[in-house]
Amino acid sequence: MKSFPVSLLILALATATAFAYDPSPLQDICVAINDPKSAVFVNGEFCKDPKQANADDFTFMGFRNPGNTANPLGSKVTPATVNEFPGLNTLGISAARIDFAPGGLNPPHTHPRGTEVLVVIEGTLLVGFVTSNQLNNTLFTKVLYKGDVFVFPIGLIHFQLNTGKTPALAFAGLSSQNPGVITIANSVFGAKPPISADVLTKAFQVDKKTVDYLQAQFWYDNN
Repeated sequence: MKSFPVSLLILALATATAFAYDPSPLQDICVAINDPKSAVFVNGEFCKDPKQANADDFTFMGFRNPGNTANPLGSKVTPATVNEFPGLNTLGISAARIDFAPGGLNPPHTHPRGTEVLVVIEGTLLVGFVTSNQLNNTLFTKVLYKGDVFVFPIGLIHFQLNTGKTPALAFAGLSSQNPGVITIANSVFGAKPPISADVLTKAFQVDKKTVDYLQAQFWYDNN
């Protein structure tokens, strides 16, 4: 695990030097707080009085323990966005820890508001993203090993699969305090209320029986 601090340093430098997608802040700090009576609304969150902020507001301890991968996907994403880490408000960055069981998958998904840079800490991951229709839905894919870094452009569908026989661990940095996540299968077949079968049969060129089957599944969210 000697490369662990180095990998985190690489991740920190990558996210710190990137241009943030979120609007630039107009003050030093703006710790998010659920107290509209004594706060200012900025970047979608209310801000704590800066004079009341402390070091704990800028500390996140949720990455200390492995995520529970005992689920249908065999993976667990532990996010550190403004929702979990109030000190990120207005800073234009966030992070995530991703744990994988052997064969575990972080399924195809997008982040509508952020680019993602991923660093592998342990294990072997097959990763990839698909470009838009404009570039003929081209797949860019790579097998990553411990210490490797890969970037997923903002808004594009991407995935990570543990192809090894041991658990894998990766950390991600994202260029938004709240990048959002849209898991493709969940959104298409798990929408509530369901998307019309007439739409899905034409879109996927399958029969209604297949659509009904897919819509009846439990679409697990690993975030």
